[in-house]
Parts: sequence; C-alpha cells; structure tokens
Amino acid sequence: MDIRDIAAKARVSTATVSRTLNRVPTVNPQLAKRVWKAAEKLGYFSNSQARSLVSGKSRLFGLIVSEITNPFFPEIIQTFENLAVQQNYEILLTSTVHDPKRMELAVRRMIERRVDGVAVLTFGMEDSLIEHLRFRQVPLVFVDVAPDLPGISNIRINYQAGIRQAVQHLAALRHSRIAFIAGPAHQSAQERRKAFVRAMREIALPVEQIIAGDHTMEGGVRAFGELMLERTRPTAVMCSNDVTAIGVMREAFHRGLRIPSDLSVIGFDDIRLAQFMSPPLTTVQMSQTELATLAFHALMNDINRENLARGKNEYHLVTSLVLRQSTALAPRETGKKLAPGRGGSVRSRQRSRQ
Repeated sequence: MDIRDIAAKARVSTATVSRTLNRVPTVNPQLAKRVWKAAEKLGYFSNSQARSLVSGKSRLFGLIVSEITNPFFPEIIQTFENLAVQQNYEILLTSTVHDPKRMELAVRRMIERRVDGVAVLTFGMEDSLIEHLRFRQVPLVFVDVAPDLPGISNIRINYQAGIRQAVQHLAALRHSRIAFIAGPAHQSAQERRKAFVRAMREIALPVEQIIAGDHTMEGGVRAFGELMLERTRPTAVMCSNDVTAIGVMREAFHRGLRIPSDLSVIGFDDIRLAQFMSPPLTTVQMSQTELATLAFHALMNDINRENLARGKNEYHLVTSLVLRQSTALAPRETGKKLAPGRGGSVRSRQRSRQ
C-alpha cells in the first residue's frame, strides 16, 4: 500500500496526500480530513525512514541515561517522552550503566538512526564521541557537565541553594555533628559534596565526617556502617542522593535507631519513593520534571536555530529543601555509642575491643 491507494480512496491527488501526511499546514482542512479518514480505513502506516530521507529530519530524539533502574530516571524519561509525543517526535532511549563501551555504542546507534538531537543525562562522555555528533551538526544538551564548546547546550544545577537550606535547617534543630555521605567521582556528585562543605563552613560548623558512597542503597548501608565505627557518631546524616538515604534509614532501623528522634536524615533528588518512606524523607528537590522539560526545550530551540555553531545556550535549575518527617531536634546526648541493633551486633570499636 502506498499514497496512491489513499489518494484514490480520498479522491484527491497524491501530492495532497503527501502534504497531508507530512503535516504541511497549507493543505485544505476538508481535504486533509478526507485523507486521514482514508488512511485510517486502509490501515496505512507511514514509512518514517523514507520520510526522513526526503525531509532531512528523523523526528527522533536520543535520550541517554545512566541507569533505567535508578528511581531518579523514570520520571525524567516519562516527561521527556510526553513532550516528544506532543511535538510528534519519538525517542531513542539507552542506558549506559556507567560503561564507556555502552556509551560509545549508544552514540553510534544514534548517529546511524539520524537523530535530530541528543539529551545526555549521564557522565563520562568521551571527547571523540562528542565530536562525532558535533561534526554532523547534531544538537546536544548535557546536564551539568557540558564541555565548553559552541553548539552544545547545558543545564546548570544550582546545588548550593538546596544544600544550604538543608544544612541551615539541621543547624536550627541544634545539630552540630552533621555527617555527609558522598557519591561517586563524577562532577555532579562532587559538586554536591563541595556545596555541603561550603554550607557547613558558612555557619562555622565542623566538617569532620564525610564518607564515600556510590549512590546505591547498598552503598548507603555500607557508608552508614563506616560512620558507626567513628569514635563519636553524628546526630544527623545528609546524603548525596535519596537512594543512599534510603540505605541509611534501612541500616539505622537494623541497628535499633529511631528516625528522627535518634538520628535525622536528609536526602537529595526528591524521587517519588522519598515521600512514601517511614518516616517520609526530608530531601533537597531537584525536579526531574523540570529537568526533562529544560532538556527537551533546549533541543527544540537548537533545532529551530539556523546555525547550530553560533553559540551555546545555558539553562538553570534551582534546588530547594522539601521538609518531611525524617528530621527533628538533635538528641541531648551526643557522641553516645549505639546499643546492639535488632537482628545483629553493632560494629563499633568499643565492641571489637571486648
């Protein structure tokens, strides 16, 4: 079946069918209605690849994320896809799971499919792969880590605003020993760590307990276990992301600690799961909906520009504290060793000496 069959059934020319299917706005509305009705009755599906060869546009956006299983990404993916559908676009989605080889394969696959633009929501993009896309005049948008090159858009995250609010909130609750569980060694996680250190120093609180994490629940469990080996335990823990905070809450429960009366916990990201924790998690919100919206509109803006190499666009996303029930006044007795938790012993220096 081709457009000649539709033209015959709709009693119009093949040119009218072609313009209608390509959504040319100058087609007479009555004729267009007949064409779409005929196409529907005949069960016609357009050949998008052939159409892209003619128009030079695939109406396909690439979306690269780190891990689909990470609760931070589903809302981003859904929002991005919803916006794409509204604009008659499709998305080509891939996850890298932090593997450089998968990143390379993802980029090459997008080049082969002639995507109109790529939103990169992950880290570790090799310079050579960036050049592959730039050479083909493919619009790119990064989150927080865009190279300083023309033709590439960047979404800057203001981590400091929300993290400062979180630290000041804990200080107002009389917490003076605040630990931080950091993320992996990529720029976004490092910026969160730096923002925490700056916020602590602004109000003259000591920065003594920063533990390495990996942005996973298991990493949160391990990192909190390390904190409990410290000579003096913190009264509050701030985490580089919500998933880590959930791991901390799980291990705190295992050790018989009550949140927030024994320990206050704050996350970062405000994933949907955070509000359903027990207690609901206080966190710094980095709106996934807004992030996806900025990324999509950045690509659309670049597509509509006549010359992609003219310059670079920068967009900004501000973080803010969302108060829930995982924070409270600091307990009066600080520095106290933990009692054995439910279902296991406490791994502390005091216990190991016995």
